[in-house]
Amino acid sequence: MPLSCHQVLKEVREKTDLTVAIAGNPNVGKSCLFNQLTGLNVITANYPGKTVELNFGVTKHNDTTIGIIDLPGTYAISAISEDQWVARRGVLEGRPEVAIVVVDASNLQRNLYLVLQFLELGLSVVVALNLIDYAAKIGLKIDHEALSKLLGAPVVPTVAVRGEGVRELIQTVVDLAHGKLKTSKPSITYGRDIEAAIEELETTIIKNLQETPYGLPPRALAIQLLEGDPEFIEVVKGYPNGEQILQLSTTLAKQIEAKHGEPAGIRIVRERYGLAGTIADAVQSRVEQPILFSERLKHYTVAPLTGMPLMLVTLFGVFTFMFYVGGFLGDTIGSLWGSLISPLLDRMIYLFFTNKTLARIIIWGFDAGILAWLSVGVPYVLTFYFVLSILEDSGYLNSVAFLTDNIMHRFGLHGRAIIPIITGAGCNVPAIMGTRVLTTKRERFLACTLIVLVPCSARIAVILAAVAHFIGWSYVALIFIIDVALICLVGFGLHRLLPGESSGLVMEMFPLRVPSGSAVLKKTWYRFRDFVFMAAPIVMLGSLVLGALYETGYLWALTNSMKPFVQWLLGLPAVTVPTLIFGILRKELTLQLLVALAIMQYGPSANNLLIFMTPTQLFIFALVVTIYIPCVATVAVLGKELGWKTAFLIMALTIVLALLIGAVAYRLISFLGIG
Repeated sequence: MPLSCHQVLKEVREKTDLTVAIAGNPNVGKSCLFNQLTGLNVITANYPGKTVELNFGVTKHNDTTIGIIDLPGTYAISAISEDQWVARRGVLEGRPEVAIVVVDASNLQRNLYLVLQFLELGLSVVVALNLIDYAAKIGLKIDHEALSKLLGAPVVPTVAVRGEGVRELIQTVVDLAHGKLKTSKPSITYGRDIEAAIEELETTIIKNLQETPYGLPPRALAIQLLEGDPEFIEVVKGYPNGEQILQLSTTLAKQIEAKHGEPAGIRIVRERYGLAGTIADAVQSRVEQPILFSERLKHYTVAPLTGMPLMLVTLFGVFTFMFYVGGFLGDTIGSLWGSLISPLLDRMIYLFFTNKTLARIIIWGFDAGILAWLSVGVPYVLTFYFVLSILEDSGYLNSVAFLTDNIMHRFGLHGRAIIPIITGAGCNVPAIMGTRVLTTKRERFLACTLIVLVPCSARIAVILAAVAHFIGWSYVALIFIIDVALICLVGFGLHRLLPGESSGLVMEMFPLRVPSGSAVLKKTWYRFRDFVFMAAPIVMLGSLVLGALYETGYLWALTNSMKPFVQWLLGLPAVTVPTLIFGILRKELTLQLLVALAIMQYGPSANNLLIFMTPTQLFIFALVVTIYIPCVATVAVLGKELGWKTAFLIMALTIVLALLIGAVAYRLISFLGIG
């Protein structure tokens, strides 16, 4: 059983000499720096009830063993969104001796906000001034020594993607932790009335609390209470004299609001941004430089006239790559497995299990199950993560998110949701895992529900093989039109039914850049490894269950019991019932098993589906397969990301929609006399 996040945090502290947290926004090179420091020696863990992950790694510097906590990419740690909550929890519970805050040298003002928040918490901070090479290209010169004096924290220039400055950075971290570096007190002060309120509340906290939550400095706790942070308000409420402190913080917050005409929390945020801008202006200067090609290209990717066509071409390229490369890999794996592994594995199982029925069930789990996992994992999950890493490291995902933000808001989402939704056409599994870029559970539920309605490559294969081949492309187009309309209706409907609103999209527009090959491969493998350990056992277990139903004859009993209902509701022959059940394992099995069972029942000529099914039945069959319950690997990922209760709710929704739409289509076609 995997360790909880709390257990891993404890283990990191106990087994290392020094604990370091790495923080920064999602696109500033934080993950690249983490990989430079740790390689692939990492552990991933979640907080209870949270799907945003913390990564943990260990590195060695001279004689010091350093445990590194890679916090979720975020622009702030105010606990507004789940990634901010987890990032702050990793700092407060992880108790790192030093925090590395990675900032973008080309956008210093925006990035210093997070640095100021870390300094306010009383943490020892080292600033990694990343992308210093790009800042120089656009004419920005930053005096990192002056920045260090103003912040009261060491500042180390880095180019993480090339490993430049990384050794100096880790040496600075060790020296700071061991007290070998002297730092000045950070000059973090706000307006007079804000400072007066902080000082008064800080004095009251010192007088009334013997200890503060997580050992925070009293000033840090005072700021959190004035900002109205619900977590710290709840904690302080349980302390002796806590109500007195909260009453004072409420009174002071109201005074600030009365003076400035806005809530105290917003005013403090505004002043923090103002201070970040003041510091940035004091340490940077600009030299005129010609506009870079990457800047011009970025402009084309976000301009409406050129951006949308470029996005459609890119998404088509992603889909084509996954479809053809994934299809080739899937065929290759299936061929090699069938000729080399499967015969040997089957002989070994029959050798160890004398009971033939039990042996065949075991073969379902270990032969068909592993092949089912490989056929999804390597061709589609691995290729998806490879493409996603390229898009991320090139900076192009920001442009796509910006372009589609207004459209996605109609579904209660924002622009970052478009990539996993579209790439669900390759495989739903990695697409659902890709929804981790969304900040709330509501958004992830909305996105995941829409993703499972997107026909993956396996379902597309069924549509093409069963519909296009036998009854024509016009029916294929109709299935896709129905599915797109369904996705839009479900998105609109859920957005209006579920409480809450989209969190909005706050992001920086980074320049496009050539991704680092090694960084892309490392990121691809790291993500794929998570899928390996999560999906494989569940797919094998599902295969065992289905094998047991098949080999013991219960599947046929289930088929006979469902036969009247399926024939009445959808007009489908009884032979389709077990294929729909087995489609839970892999959607392409619906067609493969349909042909196999039909040949057993009607003879070899049944490989032509029109021998035993009408065009209408083929159309309804493919339509239902496109919509109903996703494959077991997708269900497993839904359970992991959203919880099993939510996963089963989405499964039930897809079944109801498939039956309802299939029944309506069957009766409408029958009424019109088509097919």
